[in-house]
Amino acid sequence: MRSTLAREDDMLDELPPVVSRYFQADGKRDVDAILALFTPDATVLDEGETYRGINRLRAWQDGPASRWEYTVTILGARPLADGRLRVGGRLDGNFPRGTATLNFDFELADEQIRALAIAP
Repeated sequence: MRSTLAREDDMLDELPPVVSRYFQADGKRDVDAILALFTPDATVLDEGETYRGINRLRAWQDGPASRWEYTVTILGARPLADGRLRVGGRLDGNFPRGTATLNFDFELADEQIRALAIAP
């Protein structure tokens, strides 16, 4: 998969730096840069599967996360009651139906990502 980040707005500039770097690295498909943003024991929930720890996160990036080419357009962000940050994004790409709107729920720990849940 190759993804790009649509910069139709300045939403990236309004996000916490580590979250902005996540979307920038994902847009370049820079797996090492993506993984460097996560804590060693981080978890990612994507497509109903949970990945825990850097080795499993690499398997997620090399496997399911690399299946399609897509562009992410950030639609907005808001804090959640439990201290997480929800970023809404529209994906346009070569996956079935071609367009999806997803929430990226980030739990941050200092300057890293402790958890990420990606779901509609």
